[in-house]
This record gives sequence, structure tokens and C-alpha cells, in this order.
Amino acid sequence: MTGTMRVPRSRGGISGILLVLLGLWGGLLPFAGPYFDFGFAPDDTWVYNTDRLELSIAPAAATVLGGLIVLFSAHRAFAIFGAWLGVLGGAWFVVGGPLATLWDMSGVGAPLGTGNGRHLAEQLSGFAGLGVVIVFFAALALGRFAVVGVREAAPPDEPGHEESGTTQPLVFGRYSREGAEPGRPGQPGSPQPPQPRPPGDQRVAGEQGGLER
Repeated sequence: MTGTMRVPRSRGGISGILLVLLGLWGGLLPFAGPYFDFGFAPDDTWVYNTDRLELSIAPAAATVLGGLIVLFSAHRAFAIFGAWLGVLGGAWFVVGGPLATLWDMSGVGAPLGTGNGRHLAEQLSGFAGLGVVIVFFAALALGRFAVVGVREAAPPDEPGHEESGTTQPLVFGRYSREGAEPGRPGQPGSPQPPQPRPPGDQRVAGEQGGLER
């Protein structure tokens, strides 16, 4: 059981890096977006309020933390926990804005763009579309850590396992002498211990005590 909980750190490498980057994007866009005229009103940088804390900073922090856990964890259960953090963070990016209207929150601000296309791009990149992408990569990491590989499930080989499980055939007569190692019984010049001859074994010409003429 302990062996199956260990996983290589490289398993969540790509998903972890992407979760960290996406979380940073979602958390910084409302604050740094006005530098590039892309984001949400007011048209000033680093404007903080409670709405931005609950709708952008909180899910971004969950996503970044989950991505770091997925990236560096070598324990299966802990890595799965990090992936679930990423799923929750991405889901909150998607549903946080609509649910916030239930407790009279104004939101992070209106999109800075003037056209419908800019409005759509800012909303998708800051909330709904961003959350869907985060959930996808977090779910991908969750699936990878939930699967136990063949090498991880196999018990480690015990020392001498192959030797203990190997059997050697019993050979009688001249074949045992031909296949024996030098210096062991069965070689010419080495003392031959008496061996019982199995029933039906016939002497071969040229052996010691060969057939009588």
C-alpha cells in the first residue's frame, strides 16, 4: 500500500506549471490589466476591493496553490488534493460572478473594451473561459494521479528471488558428466560419487564399465 502512494514528480509537471500560470493570470488581470488597456474598470492599476478579493484573488490563490502541490508532490493523496484545489479554483472563476449577485456584489468592474468583441474577450479571459481551462488541466492532473501504474503496483523484488525460484533438471549418466563444471563431480579425473541408475537407463559404449562383448 505504501508503494502505491509514491508517484514520480514528473507526472504532474505540465499540468502543475499551467495551473500556476493560469492562476497568476486570473489573479493579476483585474489589477495589472489597465497597463495594457485590457481588463476591468476602473481604469487604474492595483485597485483593491472586497469584490476582487472574493472573485479573483481567492480562486487564483487556490489554483496557484493546487498547481504547486501537483508540480512538486511525490505523494499520490497529496497531489490529488492539490488537483482538487485547482478544480475548485477554476469552478469559482466560472460561477463566482453569477452567484455573487445573490448577495448584492457589484463584481470586479465593467470590461474596459468599447466593442462587444473586447467585452467578450475580457470576460472569457478573466472569468468563464479561464475557469474552464483551469478545470480541464486540474481534472487532467487528477486523472493521472488517480491511476496506479504497473511498476507502482508491483511489489519490489526480494534479493535472491530469482535464484530461489529457479530449478535445475536432474541428469544422469554421461550427460551429467558432460554438462558439469570443471572441478566438480562428473568431470574426468574427479572422484565420481556412486549414483543410482534409474530404471531403463542403458550403458553407452565408451563409458566406464561399458557393455560386455
